[in-house]
Amino acid sequence: MTSIRPALPRWRRRLATVAAALVLATGIGGPTLPGPFVARAVAATGGALGAHYDATGTAIDFRVFSSRATRIDLYLYRTALGSQEAAVVPLTKDSTTDVWSASVPVSTIQGQYGITGAVYYGYRAWGPNWPYDPAWTKGSSAGFVSDVDTAGNRFDPNKLLTDPYARELSHDPGTPGGADSTAYGTGPPFRAVDDGALAPKGIVLAADTTSTGTKPTRALKDDIVYEVHLRGLTENDSSVPAAERGTYAGAAREAADLTALGVTAVEFLPVQETQNDANDVDPTSTDGDNYWGYSTLDYFAPDRRYASDRSPGGPTREFKAMVKAYHDAGIKVFTDVVYNHTGEGGPWNASDKNTYSLLSLRGLDNPTYYSLTSDMQSPWDNTGVGGNVNTYNPVTADLITDSLAYWKDSLGVDGFRFDLAPVLGNTCQHGCFQYGRTDPGTALNRITHLMPARPAGGGTGTDWIAEPWALGGGTYQVGNFPVGWSEWNDKFRDTLRRSQNTLGVENVTPGELATRFSGSSDLYQDDGRAPSNSIDFMVAHDGFTLADLYRCNTKNDNQPWPYGPSDGGSDHNLSWDQGGVAADQRKAARNGFAFLMLSAGTPMITGGDEYLRSLKCNNNPYNLDSSANWLTTAWTGDQSTFRTYAQRLSAFRKAHPALRPTAFYTASDTNGNGNGMGQLQWFTPAGTTPDSTYWSDPNNHALAWRIDGTEFSDPTAALYVGYNGWSGDVDFALPSPGAGKNWYRVTDTSSWAEGPDQVARPGSESLVGGAGTVYTLHARATLLLIAK
Repeated sequence: MTSIRPALPRWRRRLATVAAALVLATGIGGPTLPGPFVARAVAATGGALGAHYDATGTAIDFRVFSSRATRIDLYLYRTALGSQEAAVVPLTKDSTTDVWSASVPVSTIQGQYGITGAVYYGYRAWGPNWPYDPAWTKGSSAGFVSDVDTAGNRFDPNKLLTDPYARELSHDPGTPGGADSTAYGTGPPFRAVDDGALAPKGIVLAADTTSTGTKPTRALKDDIVYEVHLRGLTENDSSVPAAERGTYAGAAREAADLTALGVTAVEFLPVQETQNDANDVDPTSTDGDNYWGYSTLDYFAPDRRYASDRSPGGPTREFKAMVKAYHDAGIKVFTDVVYNHTGEGGPWNASDKNTYSLLSLRGLDNPTYYSLTSDMQSPWDNTGVGGNVNTYNPVTADLITDSLAYWKDSLGVDGFRFDLAPVLGNTCQHGCFQYGRTDPGTALNRITHLMPARPAGGGTGTDWIAEPWALGGGTYQVGNFPVGWSEWNDKFRDTLRRSQNTLGVENVTPGELATRFSGSSDLYQDDGRAPSNSIDFMVAHDGFTLADLYRCNTKNDNQPWPYGPSDGGSDHNLSWDQGGVAADQRKAARNGFAFLMLSAGTPMITGGDEYLRSLKCNNNPYNLDSSANWLTTAWTGDQSTFRTYAQRLSAFRKAHPALRPTAFYTASDTNGNGNGMGQLQWFTPAGTTPDSTYWSDPNNHALAWRIDGTEFSDPTAALYVGYNGWSGDVDFALPSPGAGKNWYRVTDTSSWAEGPDQVARPGSESLVGGAGTVYTLHARATLLLIAK
């Protein structure tokens, strides 16, 4: 169950000597290069793609890949927006690597070209569908053959293309008050429109020494993940200086508060460059807004809009400083990444094969970077977001892994969550989609081969997390990702939502509940993965908030600002408003949060769930850059109470390793201490062991389990959890807490216990009794006991 973000609105043979001579002689497009410069053109196979100062700092090396271009020119600019180029530099192609390159002396850049500040740059490319013509000038159609040819090429030299490896971008394609975005289009009547003055440019960055601190090595099983939008985290927070609200610098200030909440890993929605500069042109309109950011323009560049320092290099430095602030607090930093599609989007009109946006990849090497239909004329799109990235192509896979390595090693990121991740397991480049779990050539397996996953018990490595589904056939792959990958577990989510919200309508058996509570061994054990590879969640950014899951029977996306309007949200939410009873809605939310904190697996909560943030039933607020979608600290009394509940239950999970097993639980007594307890034992409400009939009967809505704390070096001898999913009271006969011990209540989620101490502080737990004690658990409630 997911809501797919709509795509944004419409919004290379060796360089011939003759062609190079023509450019040098005529000066078409800007100043020409001195003779010594040509001799320095880089044609070696070594060196990183992108734009980098050489080892001496006296030249900048520019390198870009294209296997199909017949000519590529580098355009250099003094300013990012509104001016023409300062120089045009022809690139030379290495026929072995298909890398086009040039090395430009800094002295030439500063002296002859007059670029004394930041160096802005982009590329223009020609190819088989638009060969180079010496008569071509910016804005002309000289040389044009077709918008697309039978091989899928879409070259158009009137479009300035950003470097796929650019470390920062100067601005978005659409800027407040900027030109019509049709300037970026090909096809009639747009192909001859020159976009050079307004197009985004790459920025050449010198090496940066800003520290990202020491990375935590904590096991994923010991994390509590907090998914949040970076801008939304602080944009509405009056305790943050106004200039830093909604920025990396502002987010850095939240490290202490998130630590106090119990968060150990913050997962930011996409922070790679996307079209969002123009979100607030009309603050009461959502037209064209891209608040979530699932439409990437550059895989290396931190989004400039989230920086308080937007000068060249500022976003990179500020992002790294934010990462250090979290690392200093012991918090991991995860980022949500989008490698299945890009901000170039799909066709502007489904019936028009000619008219597309050309911003970067499509204009450099369309068939290398995108999966195309078998006739090579259109994107292969089984995700509904404009066309799949060709992740099985080795060059594209290198782009993906190179960018991930940059974010991991240079920017300090500890883990990544992948949007629509099955696309990265595709084993077909064009004309089909075929997911392959074991194929070493998929991007999925290349990623973990080059950058190993963090071991289940902790240590160095990277936390790799997949959203294991998309829309099209063959894309639902929950439980079928390679070793090294964790997955958003929608079976956990849906099983527990059904148990809470569809009683009498959909069947849930005790066996299903037990499987989800204990780490989903049916999904992850057979391939050697661990309980922590199940990312347990009840809600995410994509869908209802935790509060709305229990307040809303249906979505309501068509609301006025600031709660809408939006579109595209799922109609299958497994939600229920609890009969409209506010106390029951809060109780259901407490249960949902308890499921996360008391289950094996890695729990993920969404920003604002800790205080019952509501979007009034909007379940797809992808376009709402509004106060309704930002977090707040102006909580009501009920919200403050729930936040205390969430904080204390998170602390309980962190304090009890028995809830965070490295391997799947067993029913056996593995430590031989004579207490007669298995690692985990299940009970019916009567205190008996469930038989096959009980496990498989959906009319049984209550289940309990006991974990032997001594098997996990837990400070508590045993833990007991009882769940009553029935609409009436259920009596639970308690099992033995161990010789000489009694059960003490940590929490009961029932409404009678609601208040700031609903989760008892350590040492203040209430005595319940020993073995055989009967505890009446009210309707739809969860009980947590410890033995002492």
